[in-house]
Amino acid sequence: MPRTVIIAEKPDAAFNIARALAEGKLVRKKSSYGVEYYEFERGGKKHLVVPAVGHLFNLKHTGKGWGYPIFDVEWVPSFKAVKRSSFSEKYFRTIQEVVSDADEFVSACDFDNEGSTIAYNILRFICGTEKARRMKFSTLTKPDLVKAYEEMSPELDWENIECGLARHELDFYYGINTTRALTTAIKKFSPRFSILSSGRVQGPTLVLLAEREKEIKNFRPEPFWQIEAVLSSGRSEFKAVYEKERVWDRNEAEKVAESSRVDRAKVLLVTKRKYLQKPPAPFNITSLQTEAYRLFGYSPQQTLNIAQELYTKAYISYPRTSSEKLPPQIGYREILEALSSVREYAPICRELLSGELNPVEGKKKDPAHEAIHPTIEVPKNLGGPQKKIYDLICRRFFAVFGKPAVRETVKMVLDLGGNRFVLTGRTTLERNWMDLYGPYAKFDETEVPDVKKGEFLKVVRVDLLEKETQPPQRYTQASIIKEMEKRGLGTRATRASILQTLYDRGYIEGKSIKVTEIGMKVAEVLKKYVPDLVDEKLTRRFEKDLEKIFEGKVKKEKVLKKAREELEKIFERFREVEEKVGKGLGEAIVKTQDDMATLGDCSCGGKLKILFSPATRKKFVGCTNYSVCASCGSEKKKCECGGWSPKCSRGYPLPHNASFQKTGKVCDKCETPVILVLRKGRRPFRMCLDPGCETKSEWGKKLKQP
Repeated sequence: MPRTVIIAEKPDAAFNIARALAEGKLVRKKSSYGVEYYEFERGGKKHLVVPAVGHLFNLKHTGKGWGYPIFDVEWVPSFKAVKRSSFSEKYFRTIQEVVSDADEFVSACDFDNEGSTIAYNILRFICGTEKARRMKFSTLTKPDLVKAYEEMSPELDWENIECGLARHELDFYYGINTTRALTTAIKKFSPRFSILSSGRVQGPTLVLLAEREKEIKNFRPEPFWQIEAVLSSGRSEFKAVYEKERVWDRNEAEKVAESSRVDRAKVLLVTKRKYLQKPPAPFNITSLQTEAYRLFGYSPQQTLNIAQELYTKAYISYPRTSSEKLPPQIGYREILEALSSVREYAPICRELLSGELNPVEGKKKDPAHEAIHPTIEVPKNLGGPQKKIYDLICRRFFAVFGKPAVRETVKMVLDLGGNRFVLTGRTTLERNWMDLYGPYAKFDETEVPDVKKGEFLKVVRVDLLEKETQPPQRYTQASIIKEMEKRGLGTRATRASILQTLYDRGYIEGKSIKVTEIGMKVAEVLKKYVPDLVDEKLTRRFEKDLEKIFEGKVKKEKVLKKAREELEKIFERFREVEEKVGKGLGEAIVKTQDDMATLGDCSCGGKLKILFSPATRKKFVGCTNYSVCASCGSEKKKCECGGWSPKCSRGYPLPHNASFQKTGKVCDKCETPVILVLRKGRRPFRMCLDPGCETKSEWGKKLKQP
């Protein structure tokens, strides 16, 4: 019997594909190397669905040495290229075993650059072929998968593959050469060693954040005054503001405030304006990340990960989309009928199903996928963040079918002692789509008194407020993702991971993004000495070239050849300023490393730092005053009093195989610094330094069985 092998991107996707295509017949679950795959019959053929686990191949430099620039790269199995990808070997071996006697292959990975590249590498390097058919789908529901199978393309989607391969090579060229160049400069000319890196999109993004940080640091506040009048009508109070919102002269402000302290304010003018507020557009990945950050505080990467999990379970459509379009083919009614089985959604679904379904759409399109929406597969047991993101997507889907909300603005001009004050309000008259969006439709509601021109309001008091101009706000994780999209930096699928990389490298910190000392120095040095390496225009141009590959307007080889020529020039200039770069970064490296190693103050007045013992090969915490003589106060090497003994010999052990972060807090019991302990694959925990502290009295004790 002929054998067809279908390649899925993830294990959950493989299960959904097998379940959908088995035509109600038995799906046999098999296992090899601990990886489950599926077998069934369809149309007189045996089908095997095998999962990858993302990329099973990575790029690696083929040459030797630490020179730069280098462009000799090849694809190798991920478990050989990257240590942390060792888990992927069992998937590699499983596919290798299953495809040994296959007659034909089908790519059923996500329909985008990444998914197509994943499947193509598996096909050519494991299956030994570049011939395969291609399934295209936006949800992992049975109807969509069956349709994708029955209407699959007879050949691979080469536009996605070529674009994906080019993107990987281009990013590898930037990443490996920038890392080598920076590290070489530091090794030669910095007093301390550190591996620093940047990337094609990371560099310009870091510079963008650093420019904002500079604006904040260089900002000089200017004083100004505001005059507010508190007015009353019945039992309600309202605030009106002097027509010049900012008064820069104190004397002028005081005169206005004093002359405005009258008993009554006369209404000079009342203007009302009703307007329609349309429902929001359907979610694409950027707007979903922005909204999830606003509502739940989830990072863009966290939101993307959750959405991807919901997609592989078939609960939502493909999330890595830039589209704000919902075509009728997705089946509005079928989705709403399925969601009506959820108790809290039932009334909304009934209301929408009783009328016509015409969704509001945005302008943005995606050639491969529609906007994010729930599917006919309704989850039964979701909890935590998954439940929140799923609920948000469902309610946004409901909202796009709603009627515009009717809102009203009111502007009232008042006279207080010859001075004009303005009172404004905004209210919602008919909520409509807001009710469908539920708790996520949050808008300012400010009522104003119901008075007419010529009437009076009682003046309760007039306040003179001294204020200062404020520096620009720091970017949040949501606002920088939007700014990157606006500037054409990165793609919908990569922006969150690029931001996360900047966090991981210690270049930025905090939810309200602050650029660290080392991040500022990397941005400053690169922009000063090798500006092309962090040039938005160059990055944006390459992004457009990648789009042209996808559109079939230019060949991959031409784009990569141009990139190599550009980078040759950039790194030739880098070599000329290697010393300046190394010295420029050296000071920041020393300061950053010392700051990271210092956990807090010692009771003797010294600093408690993370140290390394060559004898035990372990990290521990010691006091900086250990190297100071208790008798004469000199450093050990300079002590001449003859009776050297350490001023402080306090020290504490640290957990093994862990990294540590200071918290800035001190234990209430032992008064030593509290640190955060991080271990790979384990939940982080906090602890004070003193192993004998009473807060650790229960540590290590086994629970007694009743």
